[in-house]
Amino acid sequence: MWPGSGLDLGPVWSLRARQLEQRLRTKEERIVVLETENALLHLKLAEYQGFAGRSTDEVLQLYSAHRQQQTLQSSSLVTQLHRAIQRLKQDLKSLHSFALELSKDFQHQCKTYLYQVLTAVQRIQLQNEAMQMFQIKAFDLEQSLQEVTERYEKEKHKRRALHNSLVELRGNIRVHCRIRPLLAFDTAAGHTIPQDRQRNFSEKVAYAADDETVLVKCNRPGHASINKTFQFERVYNASESQDTVFADVAPLLTSLLDGYNVCIMAYGQTGSGKTYTMLGPQLEENFAFSIEDESELGIIPRATQEVFRLISEKPPGSYWVEVSVVEVYNNEIFDLLAKDSCGRVFGVKRDVVTTREGKSDVPLLTYETVENASEFLHLVNKGLQLRVRHPTLVHAHSSRSHLVVTLTITTIVSGDNFGISWEDELTSQKRNKEVSCTFPQKMRENKSTFSSRASSPAQFETTEKPKQIKTRLQLVDLAGSECVGMSGVTGAALRETSFINRSLSALADVLGAIAEQRSHVPYRNSKLTHLLQDAVGGDAKLLVMLCISPDQKYLAESMQSLGFGTRARQVQRGQLKKKNLPVPSKAK
Repeated sequence: MWPGSGLDLGPVWSLRARQLEQRLRTKEERIVVLETENALLHLKLAEYQGFAGRSTDEVLQLYSAHRQQQTLQSSSLVTQLHRAIQRLKQDLKSLHSFALELSKDFQHQCKTYLYQVLTAVQRIQLQNEAMQMFQIKAFDLEQSLQEVTERYEKEKHKRRALHNSLVELRGNIRVHCRIRPLLAFDTAAGHTIPQDRQRNFSEKVAYAADDETVLVKCNRPGHASINKTFQFERVYNASESQDTVFADVAPLLTSLLDGYNVCIMAYGQTGSGKTYTMLGPQLEENFAFSIEDESELGIIPRATQEVFRLISEKPPGSYWVEVSVVEVYNNEIFDLLAKDSCGRVFGVKRDVVTTREGKSDVPLLTYETVENASEFLHLVNKGLQLRVRHPTLVHAHSSRSHLVVTLTITTIVSGDNFGISWEDELTSQKRNKEVSCTFPQKMRENKSTFSSRASSPAQFETTEKPKQIKTRLQLVDLAGSECVGMSGVTGAALRETSFINRSLSALADVLGAIAEQRSHVPYRNSKLTHLLQDAVGGDAKLLVMLCISPDQKYLAESMQSLGFGTRARQVQRGQLKKKNLPVPSKAK
């Protein structure tokens, strides 16, 4: 108990003493643990000291061994280097000797090549001299060839002039042949062709061997190929232009004003280029021919231009021109310039008769007077819009009728100026050969250009009653012959095909009868032959323009056309008569 406090502190001090004793025991236990760890550390230190001593000895031993190894390696490397240097010296000696040999070879080859170059230069010089000699000879040969060619052309022109004179004397029919190029529809025909025959059907079998010969390769399965040739007055290949074709037609037009009737007709199968040759390219919307590109115009527009050009060189008022356009459709004749009460053009059926003089005539046929080519072409285009056409598998715009365009030229002459001169005709032929076929200016020029200067007979002043002489230029675009199996036509078109083929067969019969000089010529078997009676068997100068396709699949039709032309050439109608025209005086 604390004095004076009345409190008993014994338990507190006892508790405090026990706590201190507990802490003392804990410290003592910690001291024992630390002493144990210290003893262990001293043991490890002693162990590490022993290990360090051993490691030092080992390091010294390793260092000593490394020094020895380096010494050995240094001595070995020197030896190796010495050996390598020795080998390099040997290689250098070898290279030096090789370089010497190579230099010697190079010098030897240089000398050899230099000799070869010198030899080649000498050879080239000799060749140049020989080439110069050849060039001189070639130039001489070219000059000789040019002279021979010029002589040949002159002789050919002379032969052609003599042949034309013979044709005039015999009254033969001139036949020209035009081979059109292969076109897109040739390989796109509507009928089916077996696979093994497609290549043959696209072959070109008709060629222009020269300007007077057609060569046809006749190939039939299982038979040897046979080449057939056909001779005509003129043959045009696929590349020759409309200008070239008309150049050979133009001389006939001079004969027209010299008093002869003239007829030009195109004959051939459908799609062979007859309408293109006669008219030129056509407009698809109304089938009229286009006059935009003058180089593509056909014979009909060009012939009209040439006629009015020739008329313009004659005295004013001495000529006037009338035109008629008819078609022969299903063996009926239709007037394509006839007008109704309102002035609209529509086709009117006409008939053909034979006059007392034995000439064919179409009563009530419409004749329109024209003063220049523009008026003529306008009328022809109106008539063409009425022409019957029908698409076939061979030709999309196949003409189903024969077109006959007639230019009637009326010449006013005085009674005391009539005469006939055969020498004048020969002179006219010679002049025709020298005609340069330059196409006239635009068709849309003023009507005064190439005007016919029409005037009535009453206006022609003369001391005697003037007389009229009529000559006719007939331009015929025949419908094409057809093979029904190829064209695929049915119904009304099949009937049209039948009439077309029958009329063309009648034309061939007429030519055959004239060639054989039969007493009866069957002109009236067809309206076509009856209409063309004066041209085919009368006093007209007739030119047949054969048009053929070069394609293999049209071989039969092409051979038929060539056979027709061959028979036409054999027709001899006797010396043609020209109408009585005035003999020009020397003063004129």
